[in-house]
Amino acid sequence: MISGSGSGGRPTDPALVEFAIDMALEAGRLTLEWFATDSLPIDHKSDGTPVTAADLAAEKLIRDRIADRFPDDSVLGEEHPDTSGSSGRTWVIDPIDGTKAFTHGVPLYSNLIALIDEAGPAVGVINLPALGEVVAAGRGIGATHNGVACHVSSRNEISGAYLCTSGTSYWRRQSLINVLDSDCVVRTWGDAYGYALVATGRAEAMVDPQAHPWDIAPMAVIIPEAGGEFTNTTGQPGWRGGSGVATNGHLHQPILDLLAADLPQGVL
Repeated sequence: MISGSGSGGRPTDPALVEFAIDMALEAGRLTLEWFATDSLPIDHKSDGTPVTAADLAAEKLIRDRIADRFPDDSVLGEEHPDTSGSSGRTWVIDPIDGTKAFTHGVPLYSNLIALIDEAGPAVGVINLPALGEVVAAGRGIGATHNGVACHVSSRNEISGAYLCTSGTSYWRRQSLINVLDSDCVVRTWGDAYGYALVATGRAEAMVDPQAHPWDIAPMAVIIPEAGGEFTNTTGQPGWRGGSGVATNGHLHQPILDLLAADLPQGVL
C-alpha cells in the first residue's frame, strides 16, 4: 500500500489489513455458494428487513476467525450479539451489505469489515465477491483496489459528477430535488458498491441519508486513505453519525450544501 493521507493517527499494521481482506474473501466465497440459487433460506427481522442463511453463516465465519486470532478483541456485527473484549479494539462486521440485492441475484452486494482501535478507524474492507473486486485500506498506509493503489477522482465541478445512492425513498424531498437540479448524474449504484466507486475514482460521491454503523465503518478509513472525504450528512466525521457521505473531497462541501436544504415544517 501507498502512504495514506486522510484518516489520521498512527499507521495501521499492514498485517491487520491483510487479515481483514482474507476474512472478507473467505466470507465472500461462502456467500457465493447461495448467490443466485433457489435454495437460499430467507427470514425477516423485526424491522422487516431480510436476513438469510448466507448472512448468518458469513458473520459466524468472520467472528470465528477473529476469536481464533484476536480473542481479546470486541466484535460488533449486524446479525449476531455483540461480544466484548479487553484489548480496546473492535471489529465491525456487515456480512452481506445489500441483502435485498443478494436475494434478487444482483451482484452488487458486499462483505464489509472494519477495525476500530484507540485512535479510531484503522482498517476497512469492501469485498464484492460476485464482481471479483476488493477495496481495502489501513490508516496511514493508503487504499487499494485488488491490491493496486487507488485514488478518488479529480473532478471539481458538480456538473457531470456521478453521485450514487442506495435509493431515493430515504431522502428528504427537497435535498433530492436540489441534487437533481444541480446537474449531477444520479445513479442508484448503492450500498457499499457506491463507496467502492468513489474510492476508485469511478464516481464522485455516495450518499446514504440513513445508515447503520456496520454499513459505513469501513468507509471512515477507505475514503480518506483514497484521498477523499467521509462524513455524515451534517458534515461530522466518523462512522456512528447515522448517515454517510463520501466524496472525492473537491465536491464535499457543495454536496453537503445541497443536502442541507431547509424544508417546510412537516415535509419529509
